[in-house]
Amino acid sequence: MSLLKVNKLRIEFPSRHGVATAVNDISFTVEAGEILGVVGESGAGKSTVGNGIIDLLSQPGRVAGGEITLNGTVISGLSQAQMQQVRGNRIGFIFQDPMTSLNSLLTIEQQMVETIVTNMGLGKEQAFERALDLLKQVGIPEPEHRIKQYPHQFSGGMRQRVVIAIAMSCEPEFLIADEPTTALDVSVQDQILKLIREMCEKRNVGCMLVTHDMGVVANVCDRVAVMYRGDLVELGTTEQILGNPQHAYTQSLISAVPRPDIKLDRFPLVNYIEKAEDTPQIDVKNHWLGQSQDFIKHDGPLLDVQNLDLYFTIKDSIFPSRRELLHATNNVSFQIQEGETFGLVGESGSGKSTVARIIAGLQQPDGGVIKFEGIDLTAMKSERERRPLRRQMQMVFQNPYTSMNPRMKVLDIIAEPIRFHKLAQNEQQVRQIVADLLDHVGLGAKSGIRYPHEFSGGQRQRISIARALATRPRLLICDEPTSALDVSVQAQILNLLKDLQDELNLSMLFISHDLPVIRQMCDRIGVMQRGTLLEVAPTEQLFENPQTEYTRSLIGLMPRMKQFQSNTANVA
Repeated sequence: MSLLKVNKLRIEFPSRHGVATAVNDISFTVEAGEILGVVGESGAGKSTVGNGIIDLLSQPGRVAGGEITLNGTVISGLSQAQMQQVRGNRIGFIFQDPMTSLNSLLTIEQQMVETIVTNMGLGKEQAFERALDLLKQVGIPEPEHRIKQYPHQFSGGMRQRVVIAIAMSCEPEFLIADEPTTALDVSVQDQILKLIREMCEKRNVGCMLVTHDMGVVANVCDRVAVMYRGDLVELGTTEQILGNPQHAYTQSLISAVPRPDIKLDRFPLVNYIEKAEDTPQIDVKNHWLGQSQDFIKHDGPLLDVQNLDLYFTIKDSIFPSRRELLHATNNVSFQIQEGETFGLVGESGSGKSTVARIIAGLQQPDGGVIKFEGIDLTAMKSERERRPLRRQMQMVFQNPYTSMNPRMKVLDIIAEPIRFHKLAQNEQQVRQIVADLLDHVGLGAKSGIRYPHEFSGGQRQRISIARALATRPRLLICDEPTSALDVSVQAQILNLLKDLQDELNLSMLFISHDLPVIRQMCDRIGVMQRGTLLEVAPTEQLFENPQTEYTRSLIGLMPRMKQFQSNTANVA
């Protein structure tokens, strides 16, 4: 008997425009101790299946048909009170977005201890010790201090590790992991995947792993289910699906996986018959994005970061000697030339995003100098002084769920910087620019009338990129811009960024934990560890001849599809 059995599951979202079918009569099983990988494009219905299994569909979503059985017990159609006994105790869930799945008003200790006490019946002291042990297992540094902090004091990757610890805290029979390694660097990703694999093998836990990372699928999954627009188009063993895919969509999806071994001019695209082949090439001379590029060229680097220092207070006190500080960025220095893409890699919590936020003016450094076109940004005392340069530097944030106002339509979200900087002559032109940007990021102009909650995580990230491009920036700061994107959309977006860079001479600071993407996108790379910039080198030199042991270990931990390369090369 299978641990989990899903039979003809159908999930619908009714609206005044009709009924949208998100999941179309799919069936699959997961055995005890098995990891089933679920892959497909953003919006294919992967996360919806997981939410439907534990009855956490966003309104007005509903399970319109089918049956879900867990270890012989039918759990579809249970009341909310009955489902509360299933969630946590029997089914653990790792949500896609760690910031919105954690309570921002409670400390990590309060959230973990409450979960363990409620579901396992332990005392608070025992629950606290278990919570500490779990944080150590998922690689949280200094867990005795960090457990007392709030979610906003953690990096994106560290928040994801906390969510994984909570999901595993009650030793569930079945685990649904929705993009569990999206925000994690390769070292922590390897650690977390080993932990999930070990839990499945030793405790006989079944796992449904929703991911867009084919390297992760190749390394940890026993079987793979491929979804496309709500349908299950192919299901089989990992070796069969990745090595000898039968469906045209699966073949195209696998061929679009970024190469970790060589650098290509462009990313291969998912060239499936029902999908547009690519975002169109931009004719810069006749395109809005290429107009008014009348900036005076500066002799020297576009961005010059010198000796950047920032401290975070871990433990506060009225007595300075008792305060405990974390050196978030330690004497960081690098330059970005006009038209160059500079990559930053390193572990979660190494200071990558902190550097980006300081450059963008969202955080004030304790020391160091940041110069943009020779102008010292750190010497500017007010937002009014910085505003003329604000338009020229835009940021794509790591988390597309919290970087947009949920009360605004997509059209207004993208139009806001255009209106603020007065970049259009009238409202009609504003709407035309927004429609054009939405077309270029592959969403279509009609998406402008919808709200952010109506889009998947990957689609929201595309909206974020469109908004960042709306001011025609010279420097684009990309903080994990493709972490929420499947390989097909990732290829489109990264090719678009390459086109914009080539034709607009756009410069980029590109932060990512995805080393194959970094290799394809960047001209030079800086490697960070614990707030320190260990080494900076041209991309190919860094990958072929890394100078530090830490860099060598990062490159060695990259998930690879080596065992399937001979077959997939023929597919591509």
